[in-house]
Amino acid sequence: MSSPASVTSSITVLAENIGGIDSTDVTLTPGVNVLTGRNATNRTSFLQTIMAALGSRQPSLKGDADAGRVELTLDGWQYTRTLERCNGEVVFDGEPYLDDPELADLFAFQLESNEARRAVRSGDDLRELIMRPVDTDEIEAEIDSLEAEKRDLDDQLEHLAQLETELPGLEEERIALDDEIESVTDRISALETELDEFDLDIEASRARKDAIESAFADLQAARTELESIEYDLETERESYAELEAERDDLQAELAALDDEQTSPDRLEGRIQELRARKRSLDTTVSELQSVIRFNEDRLTDDGFEIELEEAADSETETDGDITEQLLADDDVVCWTCGSHVDRDRIESTLERLRSLRHHKLEERSELQAQIDDLTSRRKALRERSQRRGELETRLSAIEDDLERRQQRIEELEAERDEQRARIDELESDADTFENAEYSDIIETHRELNRLELERENLEAERDEVQARIDDIETTLADRRDLEDRRETVEEALTECRTRVDRLEETAVDAFNEHMDSILSLLEYENLDRIWIDRREKTVREGRQTVTKTAFDLHIIRSTADGTSYEDTIDHLSESEREVTGLVVALAGYLVHDVYDVVPFMLLDSLEAIDSDRIAALVEYLEDYADCLVVALLREDAEALPDSYSYVQEI
Repeated sequence: MSSPASVTSSITVLAENIGGIDSTDVTLTPGVNVLTGRNATNRTSFLQTIMAALGSRQPSLKGDADAGRVELTLDGWQYTRTLERCNGEVVFDGEPYLDDPELADLFAFQLESNEARRAVRSGDDLRELIMRPVDTDEIEAEIDSLEAEKRDLDDQLEHLAQLETELPGLEEERIALDDEIESVTDRISALETELDEFDLDIEASRARKDAIESAFADLQAARTELESIEYDLETERESYAELEAERDDLQAELAALDDEQTSPDRLEGRIQELRARKRSLDTTVSELQSVIRFNEDRLTDDGFEIELEEAADSETETDGDITEQLLADDDVVCWTCGSHVDRDRIESTLERLRSLRHHKLEERSELQAQIDDLTSRRKALRERSQRRGELETRLSAIEDDLERRQQRIEELEAERDEQRARIDELESDADTFENAEYSDIIETHRELNRLELERENLEAERDEVQARIDDIETTLADRRDLEDRRETVEEALTECRTRVDRLEETAVDAFNEHMDSILSLLEYENLDRIWIDRREKTVREGRQTVTKTAFDLHIIRSTADGTSYEDTIDHLSESEREVTGLVVALAGYLVHDVYDVVPFMLLDSLEAIDSDRIAALVEYLEDYADCLVVALLREDAEALPDSYSYVQEI
């Protein structure tokens, strides 16, 4: 379904059986919306309701309901989401605002369970979190395509450069041929003048002169034909020799191609198998993360509040039993069976789950390395197979062409021999006219015929050179377009190769800039600065050693006497840590242009931050979302201005 670009009018949210909500109908406005009330007043559940309508799969169905529904009306567009319990799982359906909620879940829905906030609290990899939405496979495919186009453009431009070097020589050759043609033409004119000066007075002499001229005209035509045949024959022989050389080169190249036993299709099957395993690991990692998050939340709340049933003979219970229950500070009510369990046992189980998730992440990285290696091998095999097919096709065409040209050579050789015999016959006829009276005329005719034939050959050669010059100049006219396209491809290639680096730099700059601004605004005592430093590190991925980027979080504090020192994240107060997590989410929100994807930003669980700082933080964040919805306790909301929209009942 299409989505509005921004929020320009009121928003209506209707929900049934979402989180702790039975049913509700709430109207929000563009700008800041504050959900106020005591604890357990469904403020977080309402934020989950908005998340569900926007496309998130994190909201939960009410515990005692089999189905739930959300309806969100925004600028005349209506978005719906249904939740239904099926075989112990909650199935989502409907037409939400987003088809893919990943960006919003990571950076716009900043509830307590938000991964950015949790990553800061637990010291997880901030770089992996912020760069997770970047599709590196798509970038690599785009780089491969651009590199192939660039190679093709480079080949074309190199060919044009070679053609350009031919032009000066061709121009000189054309000028030399023009000069030679002019010289031959002058000699022909002189001979024609000389023939005109011969005077055969009697009619018989005139007839004999005509016969002489006719005989030499036939001889000239025959010699011209012979020259043409010999030229065609020489051209065919040169072409034949070039084809033979090309055939030898192709055969050598074909022989040099190693016969790879593994087929690309077989590798494709292996790649698909590894990708299926990786997808399975992705699902496992996601499920483990959900389980860990759920249990951490429950552990933070000391389990579910379970009302213990009193026995019918409660009068017989001793005060000592009640005292023992009240003193069981190290026990937690299990949220699966309702029994009391030692907190250390639950934390130990959680640590094993975290270790398992870490192991699965490493296994996923190794699978990705294997996929990359097999993909490279498959590409090389396909290129080798394609080249072998091209060579075999070209060799077959060359063999056919050689056969045709050999036949043509034989035909031309036969024509040449016949023409030579005819010339010998015509020369014999011309010799009968040689006598003392006509010897000068005959010799002049012979020289004239030779020069005319020479001029024809020179003119044909000159025309070929001129045609070659014209072709080169026409081809060179396209060079500017090719150079412009190559420059465009080079810029696109550079952009692709540096896209991840630029996103990382932008993320770090955004975090550092906003962190400085917010710390200055909130005025934490002796906390001078928090910033991220981007550095390169060498890690192992499967059998390979690769260089990766890491985001290191630095904290600078100062003592009472003004001495500065670097602290660790473990020593941040809960308030400082929550603010840092919110800024990490904001950096991802800005780097990935989440404001263009979803016009909402949701805030919750800010109790660790004092009310004045909450007010300053909300004022700072309201510029970055069309609709900012924040859940606050009443005492915290009192510090916010009256100009905001307030929702007190859900």
